[in-house]
Amino acid sequence: MRNAYVDQFPAEAKVIKAAFWSSFLALAIGGSLGLLQALHRTDVLRIMEAPDYYTVLTAHGVLLAITFTIFFLVGIFTWGVTTSLDRGLVDLRFTWGWYAMMVVGTVLVGVSILGGVVDAIPMNADVLFTFYAPLQPHPAFYVGLVLFVVGTWLAGADWFRTWLAWRSDNPDERIPLPTFMALTTTLFWYLCTLGVALSILLLLLPWSLGIVDSVNPLLTRTLFWYFGHAVVYFWLMPAYMLWYVMLPKLSGGKLFSDPLARVVFVLFLLLSTPTGIHHQYLDPGIAEGYKFIAMTNTMFLLLPSLLTAFTVVASMEHGARQRGGTGYLGWLKALPWRDPVFTGMALAGLMFAAAGFSGMINAGMNINYLVHNTWWIVGHFHLTVGTAVALTFMAAAYWFIPQVTGKELWNRSLGLVQVLVWFVGMTFMSNAMHRSGLFGVPRRTAEPQYENFAFEPAAGSMGEINAQVALGATLLTVSLALFLLNMVMTSLGGSSDEIPDNTYAETLSGPEDAPVVLDNLKLWTAIATVLVIFAYTLPLASIIDAGGLFGPGIDGFQLAIEAGPAFVLESVREVIA
Repeated sequence: MRNAYVDQFPAEAKVIKAAFWSSFLALAIGGSLGLLQALHRTDVLRIMEAPDYYTVLTAHGVLLAITFTIFFLVGIFTWGVTTSLDRGLVDLRFTWGWYAMMVVGTVLVGVSILGGVVDAIPMNADVLFTFYAPLQPHPAFYVGLVLFVVGTWLAGADWFRTWLAWRSDNPDERIPLPTFMALTTTLFWYLCTLGVALSILLLLLPWSLGIVDSVNPLLTRTLFWYFGHAVVYFWLMPAYMLWYVMLPKLSGGKLFSDPLARVVFVLFLLLSTPTGIHHQYLDPGIAEGYKFIAMTNTMFLLLPSLLTAFTVVASMEHGARQRGGTGYLGWLKALPWRDPVFTGMALAGLMFAAAGFSGMINAGMNINYLVHNTWWIVGHFHLTVGTAVALTFMAAAYWFIPQVTGKELWNRSLGLVQVLVWFVGMTFMSNAMHRSGLFGVPRRTAEPQYENFAFEPAAGSMGEINAQVALGATLLTVSLALFLLNMVMTSLGGSSDEIPDNTYAETLSGPEDAPVVLDNLKLWTAIATVLVIFAYTLPLASIIDAGGLFGPGIDGFQLAIEAGPAFVLESVREVIA
């Protein structure tokens, strides 16, 4: 008898399926726009004017970094909570309500961005993913973001309601691991989104509506990065959950340590938010001492990542040896490399290790000055959200879509090709981006070519680097098309009795081996709040003291880019004025 998720929780399966397809739509649009950007910047193919590049860049960032990732996240966490608690959500009307709010918010944001290239839409939002002042979008952009974030808050409340209902029936039981991961991530999300919520509701939205004449740009920038770095871990934590609860099972074994997994998620709750100032090392309005504290906090985040690497690899080794693997490294050959779910997640984890090394460069104050605002940074986050997260999610979809539809995956071999092509494409593109950042090639610009100046790489040439970027972007787009084809054809197929059972990895060391204090969510949330207060009170107070809440009279302006150094000089004068 089939025992897929859709058989156990048919109503919740519909919500998860809707969230996944919302995620896939954002991935399809945002990923396609990424190809346009890469070909434009490398001067391989230019089918848009330079000002339109920034509209495309904004859509690419928002759709992939916020919409794609978070829609998939709410689906994964809904699966994790209901499966591990073995009970449905408390009220499906409430669940559909927060999903609808996220959809409406996405549409508002998308339409406001689309207005940058469609004259019939009387708005625009060419503010990039980093939407702080002085760039000013239409108010609909901010309203859409608010609705989307509030929708995610309600999703977290939904998971907490379900857990509390379960706890009333099981007062002496430990929180099941997937639910523990979802709840700690939710608490961290509530904490880290406070900054961007305050920035939008008290400063940016009133400013865009004309209620106030100006805002303090450094204040909005700091409140954004209070959220902007932490959101990276919000993307990553569902990927971590999948590595912990899926990879050991796919490997043929068990999770090495449930207690270590809990420690990792507690550390992320504690350490992820008080780190955002490391994105502002070159901001002159923040004292160097505060930046040093942010650097120290950021370095501590290496610990949960290293613990994850140890635990997940140990779990994979256990599985491989259960499958007959032997030797110091020979066990690697016994892993199920022909399974696209396993291979995609394993390669995503490998890429994340590389991202960790480049991230240490970003986090260090002195060496960050070399790569700040260059293509190195873009290469780094394409390894994190673009591979560790995106490739994990796509690989996981090959398991989850059959679970929530009851339909067998259309073509497993095509899935394997897809994850391999993504890995190769990202290797080309991110490698070239990292290298180009080392000799100063800038990010956030449509035209990185300058008169009477040539970038001189230590090895290779700009032509070779641009070719790698264009090739990598093309391969990524091909991989994306293969993924979407597999998802569509799977959904169009008929019901199957060959769906794997809806289970997750058992453990070698279970929750009974973990200190009970790890499940004290109130304690960890209180400590996380105190750490944030320590990290941000004095910097924010000094920023407000120097520039006030509403700034020194800087008016917002709609982003426009024209050719010629005279315009650039005039734009600089406008910002300074």
